[in-house]
Amino acid sequence: MTLPNTTGSVLATLAQVNLMGALTQRVKTLRVPEFVCLLDFITAEFQQFLRAIDLINNEALESMLEQILDALTLKIGQILQADRTTIFLVDGEKGQLWSKISQSETAKPIEIRIPLNIGIAGHVASTGQCLNISHASSHPLFNKELDKQMGYHTRNLLCMPIMSSKNQVVAVVQLSNKAGDEPFNEEDEQTFRDFASSIGIILETCQSFYMAARNQRGAAALLKATQTLGQSLDVETTLKSVMEQARELMQADRSTLFLLRKESGELWTKVATADGMTMMEIRIPANKGIAGYVASTGEVLNIPNAYEDPRFDPSTDKRTGYVTRNILCMPVFNSTGDLIGVSQLINKHQGSFTSSDEEFMQAFNIQAGIALENAKLFESVLQEKQYQKDILQSLSDAVISTDMQGKIVTLNEAALELLGCPVHKSAGKVNLQLWESKLLGRYVWEVVSVEHLQMRLMDSLTYGTRQYVPEQTLTAGLYCLNDGNNSVSLEDAGICILAIRDRHNPELYIPWNDLELLQNGYQGYLNKAQVRPIERSINLTVNPLTNPDGAVRGGLVVLEDISQEKRMKTTMYRYMNPGVVEQVMARGEDALMEGERKDVTILFSDIRGYTTLTENLGAQEVVRLLNQYFETMVEAVFNYEGTLDKFIGDALMAVFGAPLPVENHAWMAVQSALDMRRRLKEFNNKRFMENQPQIRIGIGISSGEVVSGNIGSQKRMDYTVIGDGVNLSSRLEGVTKEYGCDIIISEFTYHHCADRIWVRELDKIRVKGKNEAVSVYELIGDRNELLETQTREFLDLYSLGRSAYISRDFIEAIHYFEQAKHLQPHDRAVEIHLERSQGFLTSPPPLAWDGAHTLTTK
Repeated sequence: MTLPNTTGSVLATLAQVNLMGALTQRVKTLRVPEFVCLLDFITAEFQQFLRAIDLINNEALESMLEQILDALTLKIGQILQADRTTIFLVDGEKGQLWSKISQSETAKPIEIRIPLNIGIAGHVASTGQCLNISHASSHPLFNKELDKQMGYHTRNLLCMPIMSSKNQVVAVVQLSNKAGDEPFNEEDEQTFRDFASSIGIILETCQSFYMAARNQRGAAALLKATQTLGQSLDVETTLKSVMEQARELMQADRSTLFLLRKESGELWTKVATADGMTMMEIRIPANKGIAGYVASTGEVLNIPNAYEDPRFDPSTDKRTGYVTRNILCMPVFNSTGDLIGVSQLINKHQGSFTSSDEEFMQAFNIQAGIALENAKLFESVLQEKQYQKDILQSLSDAVISTDMQGKIVTLNEAALELLGCPVHKSAGKVNLQLWESKLLGRYVWEVVSVEHLQMRLMDSLTYGTRQYVPEQTLTAGLYCLNDGNNSVSLEDAGICILAIRDRHNPELYIPWNDLELLQNGYQGYLNKAQVRPIERSINLTVNPLTNPDGAVRGGLVVLEDISQEKRMKTTMYRYMNPGVVEQVMARGEDALMEGERKDVTILFSDIRGYTTLTENLGAQEVVRLLNQYFETMVEAVFNYEGTLDKFIGDALMAVFGAPLPVENHAWMAVQSALDMRRRLKEFNNKRFMENQPQIRIGIGISSGEVVSGNIGSQKRMDYTVIGDGVNLSSRLEGVTKEYGCDIIISEFTYHHCADRIWVRELDKIRVKGKNEAVSVYELIGDRNELLETQTREFLDLYSLGRSAYISRDFIEAIHYFEQAKHLQPHDRAVEIHLERSQGFLTSPPPLAWDGAHTLTTK
């Protein structure tokens, strides 16, 4: 075998030999000196490969390549005595020539790109022919505008191609303005050709190294991103990680990952705020802008110049001062191929985004899609778990779930309260944690002392039976650690524990019903005097918990408290919200029986034209209509701490400030009325869609002192309030018909919240049965909501008319009221005052007239 000479590639020769299938056989015939020589050649070449690999992995490679280009540019210009020299590299993927031009010694070089077939350099790159131009300004390919922009005057040019080893143009060297005001000549061209081939090999190698290094960095970044994404199951954390990894991977200024919300037709993401600590949510329509286009079509958008694309919205750039140059926007799919988001990269550090960038980003998006899908799935599992927990805690009945052995897995607060844990007391949080730690994992029949519970539960776990046992008795006890004689209230008692009566000795109780604690000296038996006894009347339900395939996987014990306390609460829930009920119950059974004088606000509401509305409806339809109407109106009362006093046919009476005092009760009543107005609008919208007649209501509100209490007997009680404030509110509700408005408040309510509401003083009236006149106001709205200009003008004219009316200047009053009528022709209050003013012109009121109007009807 003849050894390869030192001028060729040993590995290339060996590879060629191996392709012939004779490498092993030929190596066998080598003598030892020849084999050693061959190993030396191979070792030397492998060392060169190792150095190349080290160079590719070197982060300074890009800087080194730029220095090589700078050095070549400088030296070529010196050799050919050119005033300016530029080397344009060929970017075959983009069909462009690109170069970096230094503006000054301190400024960062700027990258310029031109199409491959434009201008003098483009012609040379496309044809491979040199251009030696003695008068640049007269040449048809010369761009004079570029000279103006750069502030430079080009006299002559020499533009030469640089070829690769495969005889392809890899670069174009453009020399401008030879020294001495002489044009470049053939000798200059030949001088350039003497070293052009070497420069071609250098540039070709540089570009190969650059591509290999970029691919290596991209692969490493993709691997790192994949590992990072796989470590998070939180959507927000994953979103933040995806954006950062994508930005590093693509060497971009900014990266954003928008997730698609199909139900709302939006793309949303979270970005860091100015402090960098918190995240702010951004939402955009899923069919607008660059990201919206990709989300709608599933196509990739690689935009080299954002401002030339009509889909780009530059308003954000103008607002922030940021300049968007190029954009790469790509779809993100889940494992089933459904589009779940859009990734968007802005302003690549070097040049614009290439097809290689698209390939890397596509691979990255696959991993990101998987990570996001996993995170969303995990989030949905957590949401479902929290949803079930919230349902469990919201139930008023005690619910306890167990495993297949009957040990407690979960229990809600209602179960803890049923057993005696003072959850809502001052030490409630400590109690809750203590009780859960002591009860979870215990057999349910050890802590819930209900007869035959163990037998019933095990039967349900074994055979899947469902059992309901009414009117059972639950017995337990409560022992407060710092209250040995039960002399203080539960609010002051501190930490309390569960004690269960000993089955063999009813005079003794066992703490937590845990005999092991007794054996370890934790606490001795408790005598009956140390324990606050608890006895509940309950309905017991035992059900199996099953898998989707029907197999039993646990048990569910439901304890419905039917004791007197719960029955009373259930009744009271119909008249007041749960928070008020809890406070009333804490005051004792007889709290409502005691009469008290209270400062409250009363609200009356009534349906307008109820008889006409319902005369064509059947009895069932009338009941259904009233139930639907009252359902939403009562919510408006409860939402603002009001108490439902009674229903009177189609009317509703509510009290704010009783039975418990309410801060700003007048403001609460006003907000409730505004809420009723809003709810009625929604209620009527639904009826309109169902082609049902609309409902109108009138609301009267007044504040004052009343007597409150449960009037009646123990067998038939009716909690209510009585007094002038009640009567006035009822009258005002009727007055709404006369003045053609929906909500009227008295001056007593107005003075409590005058700075919070828009009103107009309707009139000063004297209701039937009363001598004292009262100013009444139409409630227009909350001051947080701005009034329309026409409405403000109307209210100002009405106010001026009222002032003139009270001052007995009826001509002036008519003038203002007529202007107000022009703005709102059908306003009833304006019509009333016009009629009165015109009547007073012919028949003036007595001198003692105070401007009040006396009502003759209730």
